[in-house]
Amino acid sequence: MRFVTFRRADGRTQPGVIEGDAIRPITTPAMLDYLRLAPHERIAWHAAGELVPLTGVTLEAPLRPSRNVFCVGRNYLEHAKEGARALGRELKLPDVPTFFTKAPSAIAAPDAVLHLQADVSPEYDFEAELAVIIGVRCKNVREEDAMHVIFGYSAFNDITARDVQRAHGQWFKGKSLDDTAPLGPWIVSADEIPDPQSLAIAFRLNGVEKQRSTTANMIFRIPRLIAELSRGMTLEPGDVIATGTPEGVGFARTPPEFLRSGDVMEVEIEGIGILRNTVSIA
Repeated sequence: MRFVTFRRADGRTQPGVIEGDAIRPITTPAMLDYLRLAPHERIAWHAAGELVPLTGVTLEAPLRPSRNVFCVGRNYLEHAKEGARALGRELKLPDVPTFFTKAPSAIAAPDAVLHLQADVSPEYDFEAELAVIIGVRCKNVREEDAMHVIFGYSAFNDITARDVQRAHGQWFKGKSLDDTAPLGPWIVSADEIPDPQSLAIAFRLNGVEKQRSTTANMIFRIPRLIAELSRGMTLEPGDVIATGTPEGVGFARTPPEFLRSGDVMEVEIEGIGILRNTVSIA
């Protein structure tokens, strides 16, 4: 199933599930409320009668998490290599995943115009990523059990102000600016993606491909990420884990390529679809 949050013509926003060319509304106030239900209770909240045509609605970010998005740095070998080259550093891969977070206020909708500030940074960069959505409250999850705590998957763009990232000496500020975490266009339920480690992932800028890889190239696979993150720390329904980006990002190119006003970005992930956004920098 594909789960969405949609806005009706009258401005009302609610979650739903796509059925053909229409959406069956979910009667919880928001997608986060739906995910907080016990899994066996969720189907009871699918509206029995009404179907809303897709053509008459606007898709919002499918989920707005209650706390920071959990992100993984340097989780594709070729991306780690290109980053080390660009920074003139020796490549040293960690023994455990490198986690950082993005503020939930950075979340943006599919097809939305992303309003970025020129006076904050001239170095906005793109990062195509697979997002994992947690579906149950869990802690100390074993790798062999990790796939059972996943609700679904989505596409994510970890937009980063590179100069801000460097200036602060850590990643939170440069990755948490408003409109720098597009998510969507929907969440695909875990049962529809039996092997999330075999998905093609790509990024296009104004129709030109900049990134192309497969989730098979992750250094730390999804079960390991969940096991490490949940070790001693509770994960909640609706938590989002962005699993890292492959090679081809802007700052590592020669010469570097940063986003400009009017650029159209597309993150495409096999089995999920296309997350598209336009950039506005002023």
